[in-house]
Amino acid sequence: METNRLEAFSDGVFAVAITLLALDVRVAGPSGQGTLTEQLRRAWPSYAAFFVSFLVIGIIWVNHHSLFRRITRVDRPLLFLNLLLLMFVTLIPFTTNTLALYLDHPQSWNAKVAAALYGVVMEAMGLSFSAIYVWVGRNEALLRPGEAETHRSAFRQFGAGSVVYLIAIALAFVSALLALAAHFVIAVFYVFDRTRIDDGADGPGGVAGPGGVAGAGGVAGS
Repeated sequence: METNRLEAFSDGVFAVAITLLALDVRVAGPSGQGTLTEQLRRAWPSYAAFFVSFLVIGIIWVNHHSLFRRITRVDRPLLFLNLLLLMFVTLIPFTTNTLALYLDHPQSWNAKVAAALYGVVMEAMGLSFSAIYVWVGRNEALLRPGEAETHRSAFRQFGAGSVVYLIAIALAFVSALLALAAHFVIAVFYVFDRTRIDDGADGPGGVAGPGGVAGAGGVAGS
């Protein structure tokens, strides 16, 4: 089976997930307390959580695209591993909103639990992305000719994200805001990660943007 249908379905899921993030950025309106300016100022937790999660999902999408540029066909296990990744991607809007609800008191226990939940989903997303890397690496017939070494090199860089997400989970119990900052730093790392990809008919291309989030899947994406 070629990768076209898998990529099209995945792109749709990424698009929905990243759009859902914006639905939770809102103010109370005329029935709320204070002026609109005050309501906008008090909504800073929603802005912060939205920004980081938008960056994370965007990087997962870029990394997913970069990975599947090296893959010529998919098998049944790869389809299910990709579904597992997408399941955790669709949970990101839920954990983002949950974190935003409690972020204005970052030292409270509820905020710490919300930040830890956010980190657990990121870790799960990264591990699922790593599982895709591992499966493809062990079944090199799925890859384009000559891409095996590039794939292994990308996985070595990508796998570190899964470890760093565990640190972010631990930081959640120090401060929810500190944990969110850690997720931002992880995402920025993958923005500047450099992984060569095959650019299709034009031959080997330059560099992919992020190598992943998680593992940003590792993601992100690991």
